[in-house]
Amino acid sequence: MLKIAFDPIYAHPLPEGHRFPMLKYELIPAQLLHEGVITPDNLFSPQPLDEQTILWTHDKTYWEQLRDLTLSPKEQRRVGFPLNAQLVEREIRIAKGTIDGCHYAFDNGVAFNVAGGTHHAGSNWGEGFCMLNDQAIAANYLLHRGLAKSILIIDLDVHQGNGTAEIFEQEPRVFTFSMHGANNFPYRKEKSDLDVPLPDGVQDDVFLNLVQQHVPKLIEQQKPDFIFYLSGVDVLASDKLGKLALSRAGCKERDRLVLQHCKQAGIPVQVSMGGGYSPDIKDIVEAHCNTYKVANELYF
Repeated sequence: MLKIAFDPIYAHPLPEGHRFPMLKYELIPAQLLHEGVITPDNLFSPQPLDEQTILWTHDKTYWEQLRDLTLSPKEQRRVGFPLNAQLVEREIRIAKGTIDGCHYAFDNGVAFNVAGGTHHAGSNWGEGFCMLNDQAIAANYLLHRGLAKSILIIDLDVHQGNGTAEIFEQEPRVFTFSMHGANNFPYRKEKSDLDVPLPDGVQDDVFLNLVQQHVPKLIEQQKPDFIFYLSGVDVLASDKLGKLALSRAGCKERDRLVLQHCKQAGIPVQVSMGGGYSPDIKDIVEAHCNTYKVANELYF
């Protein structure tokens, strides 16, 4: 069964001015339920994550400043919104949802988190609406628990996974691959194990050829026990924060290629949804729902 982490706190509460893009966290499962792609049994609500697991990834002082709501105004501006206890709880539940998804992926091949993809959070900083790095936390959890010895992170969001790259810069057991807009946020890039920066305006054919070129090769070279996939839909031509030009069909084919290679290799994969900022919420929801539909077709 396709298992999907979802909790109402993913969408609420959020500061005024940030609620529109967050509507997708409610609308995605609602749309999948409406279309009959999933039933309520596919959804699970994660609990808060324990501090020890957070500290396998994030600096103790940084975590305590988050927990105690003592980040400086400058640090909060870097995050992108004012800090409050509900937002911190949201982040730790998202991270737990990704960890829980790993266990479901071991059982079923694939699992999802409606939220997640908080790849701008580094070991001791928050940035770009990301405070805790859910897939990095889950990867370290797998390593510490002895559940994986080699991990591949495939980040195809329009923005570089700079926080993920920094966290695993000195960790040979985790290979970080980020294909992103060269001229987009973050303007100070970190060094992933493999970065593929793209010029503005890249369309389906170029993007998909690069996915096909790199993903199977990385799986063969790294021989991972587990894969994390960040499937941001801010690569769409309609996205107001992205500078690429994929169609919805191209975005769906991107997901199909990645998940097909994971399935063919027999490697479990956890998918976090990442960004999506098209002005029409329907474009965002449809593109994200397509990712679930592809996985449902391939695995179930």
